[in-house]
Amino acid sequence: MLNQLIAPKTTLLKPLKKTFETFLEQNILRLGDQSKLRDACEYALLNGGKRIRPLIVMMVARALGNDLDVLEACLSVEYFHTASIIADDLPCMDNDDYRRSKPALHKVHGETVALLASYALISAGYEKIFHSVQSLSKQKPPFSKRANEACAISLDAATRCAGISGAVGGQFKDIFPKNRSLEEILDVIYKKTVTLFEIAFVYGWVFGGGDLQRVDEIREAAFHFGMAFQIWDDIGDMDQDGAGSINIAQVCGKEEAKRRLEEEAEIFIRKMKKLGIWTPEFQQAVDLLRG
Repeated sequence: MLNQLIAPKTTLLKPLKKTFETFLEQNILRLGDQSKLRDACEYALLNGGKRIRPLIVMMVARALGNDLDVLEACLSVEYFHTASIIADDLPCMDNDDYRRSKPALHKVHGETVALLASYALISAGYEKIFHSVQSLSKQKPPFSKRANEACAISLDAATRCAGISGAVGGQFKDIFPKNRSLEEILDVIYKKTVTLFEIAFVYGWVFGGGDLQRVDEIREAAFHFGMAFQIWDDIGDMDQDGAGSINIAQVCGKEEAKRRLEEEAEIFIRKMKKLGIWTPEFQQAVDLLRG
C-alpha cells in the first residue's frame, strides 16, 4: 500500500525524494567509522522506503518560502522513524522477517546488532536536531534569533512523540492492548503513527522559518494528516492483517473507515490553508490518500 504514495504519477514529490535520498547517502559516513554496526545502520536506512516524513519536512519548509535548508532536520526524522521500525520488527516485538520486501535488519545482522543500530539512529536523530539549530543560528535575522526557541520546540517534539507518550507507548499498546475497541485503536494510531508525523510537520515549520507562535496549529494539522494516512494504510491492509489486528478498517468497516479518512483529509486541508501552506505538493499527497 505504501508503494502507491510515491508512484510515477506523483511528479511533484519525486524530485524531493531524490534530493533527500542523495543527501542521506552522502551522510552515511557521518554515522561513524566503518563497522558491522554502521553497515547495519546503512542497510536499514537505504533498504527502500518512501521517505514520507522527510518529504513532509521539505514540503512545509518550501511552502513557507524562506529558502532555508532543512535537510539535516529531514535526516533526524528519518533516523527516528528507521530506529522505530528496526525495533518493531524484532522477534520480541512484531517478529517480522521482512521489511520493504527485503529481509528485516535482525535477519541479516542479528538481533544484538539490530538493537544497537536502533539506539545509534536515535542518538543520531538528536545530533541532527543540533545541526539544524546550528544552521538556523547562522541565518540572517529574524531566523537566527529564533534558533534557541526552535531548539526547545524541536526537542520537545522529538522526546514527547518518540517516548512513552508517543511511538514507544504506541508499540507497547499494539503488543499489549487492553481491548480491540475503536477507542483503543485510535489511541494506538495516535501514539504509534501520528506522533512521528507531528515531528516532521513541526521540524518543517520551525526550521523552515515559520511563526513559532503558531506551532500548535501545525501540530493540529499533523494530527489529521497522520490519522488520514494510517486509516488509508489500514484500508489497504485489512485483507492481509490477521483477525484481532490493530486495524481501524477491520473494526468499523471499510465504508466507515473511508468516511473517517475523508473527514480527516478535509480538516487537514482547512488547517493547512489557514496556515498559508496549502501547496500543490500537499494536494497531490492528499489526493493519493483519497484514492
